[in-house]
Amino acid sequence: MSAHTVEYVRYHIPEERSAEFLAAHTRAAALLAAAPQCVDHELARCEDDFEHFVLRITWTSTEAREQDFRASELCPAFLAELRPYLPHIQERRHYKATTVRGAGAAVPTLYAWAGGAEAFVRLTEVFYDKVLKDDVLAPVFAGMAPEHAAHVALWLGEVFGGPPAYSETQGGHGHMVAKHFGRNITETQRRRWVGLLQDAADDAELPTDAEFRSAFLAYAEWGTRLAVHFSGPDAVPPAEQPVPRWTWGAAPPYRG
Repeated sequence: MSAHTVEYVRYHIPEERSAEFLAAHTRAAALLAAAPQCVDHELARCEDDFEHFVLRITWTSTEAREQDFRASELCPAFLAELRPYLPHIQERRHYKATTVRGAGAAVPTLYAWAGGAEAFVRLTEVFYDKVLKDDVLAPVFAGMAPEHAAHVALWLGEVFGGPPAYSETQGGHGHMVAKHFGRNITETQRRRWVGLLQDAADDAELPTDAEFRSAFLAYAEWGTRLAVHFSGPDAVPPAEQPVPRWTWGAAPPYRG
């Protein structure tokens, strides 16, 4: 569960003061952007009644907001911008996120955008064909089980938002991590793995839009760096964890 604290502030601002209110919050937003205690923030205006606004600020923690931010040089200027509107606050509360969360179908998963199960089967078949012909990686995968590529296709599919087929047939994150114990993967091998995966994505005709490929590469970098860590001599098996779920990055996820 996230340690972040989400602050909600509901305002009722008379219509004749809304322009100055928005201008003040625009100035205050620049101060929040400079605060290391602030994760993100947003001011929303009611569609049904333009005099109602909701300010949402995500803080790194309650302590960071109440102690560190209040003691910072930014806080006095921030409060000065908003002080004229304090009498118009109808409610101010702080919340912690629960485990109930998810994305709606309006934004496709990376799995769906890539083309579903067939795309990841195609990808891993092309990829491991390259791996077994590669001077750097072939020794690492000597004696690879015939079903290895199919299992990795299930893994990648689940990671990128597809059905939990890997979890149901193989196990969670700990099961995948255990495959790397004692292999002493080098940085050169890791980089070659990432490079060949990108080449395989091209050959397997996965989407080439910048948004998909940036998220795809981000997981490859994250996953391979964990693989290097857990392949080392001092690696400690992690507690059992679910398969990570990767999604779109900060760039727009797709063009509808």
